[in-house]
Amino acid sequence: MASFPTFVNENDIATSRSIGELINRAASFDQKYGCENWTVAFAPDGSFFAWSQGHCIVKLVPWTQCLNNFAVDVTQNIVNSGNAKLLRQNSDGGQKTKPREYTIDCGDLVWSLAFSSSVPQKQSRCVNIEWHRFKFGQDQLLLATGLNNGRIKIWDVCTGKLLLNLMDHTEVVRDLTFAPDGSLILVSASRDKTLRVWDLKDDGNMVKVLRRHQNWVYCCAFSPDSSILCSVGAGKAVFLWDMDKYVMIHKLEGHYNDVVACEFSPDGALLATASYDTRVFI
Repeated sequence: MASFPTFVNENDIATSRSIGELINRAASFDQKYGCENWTVAFAPDGSFFAWSQGHCIVKLVPWTQCLNNFAVDVTQNIVNSGNAKLLRQNSDGGQKTKPREYTIDCGDLVWSLAFSSSVPQKQSRCVNIEWHRFKFGQDQLLLATGLNNGRIKIWDVCTGKLLLNLMDHTEVVRDLTFAPDGSLILVSASRDKTLRVWDLKDDGNMVKVLRRHQNWVYCCAFSPDSSILCSVGAGKAVFLWDMDKYVMIHKLEGHYNDVVACEFSPDGALLATASYDTRVFI
């Protein structure tokens, strides 16, 4: 799924135009398989853009650098809003570092990407948090990658360091979404017919397995207040989950084929779902 930085005005999308093209590296004939670009993502503050380049590789580009490469005359307020958040202090208290373009090798085909930043006042649900191996710094930017082998890898975007390797899914991790409240709660959707809830502030421990889908789960999305999760998949139903109690609260029906995407409106009042039946329901 594609995403927009939070500072993008949704009313301006209707007048949008193409400003450039990101070209994947050339692949030899025997490497054509596996070079598909399955997913892209913007960091919540618009500082980085990530895209899967195929063959296990994810490329991270500082977004202002991307705009400069496109040689586009962007408005000063957008550039400033990105620059103001590009630099952060490392979690170990070190000096701020300038963002750079680089690639990471995830070790398997990458199907899904999700960014999140830590908010220190949002505590883990784990009681013994002082025993944790990882203590995320303020505004530490993380990238989650969902892989073909069922693993989820968590990376520090500033350093490119692998922080966590989450292993519990038995099939492709088709989608990832972080709770918008900065709690570092991550939900993964998989072809193994489950959604799994992970608490990154609890060393990435799995909190809950959500089981109601009878086939592949394609997509999941949090409501803006992080209280509700929507999930859709290879079936005609749309599921809504209470993320405080981890229980299903509604099953919405009406599509005539597999439902492949879902998204809440910015105010949380509306939910949009898209299906192979060529319909989008609101």
